[in-house]
Amino acid sequence: MYAVIETGGKQYRVAPGDTIAVEKLAGEPGSEVQFEHVVAVAQPEGQLLVGRETAGATVRATIKGHGRGGKVTVFKFKRKKQYKKTIGHRQDYTEVVVNEIVAAGPGEGEEAQGGA
Repeated sequence: MYAVIETGGKQYRVAPGDTIAVEKLAGEPGSEVQFEHVVAVAQPEGQLLVGRETAGATVRATIKGHGRGGKVTVFKFKRKKQYKKTIGHRQDYTEVVVNEIVAAGPGEGEEAQGGA
């Protein structure tokens, strides 16, 4: 079973037990976080739920720690103008361990959407 979640403007394919690095999340290491924007869920029977079928599905994870990525150097240059500028950037991230994927049962998605 796996799911595709969206957080921080990016999508991640996750399965129980996976460790992923996502955009920085609020919370202390050891606390639990819940991802509610689930794009797709693959059932153990081979069935793939997408779109409205995933309404009500969640992914529960535990924050493992926070960190910073490697340095990215940005160099700006304009020829013949004596303009040179160098700056660097390090992106913050949060490492999370996926605990479980809770898929919506039949009919739960329609109730969550206010009835279809």
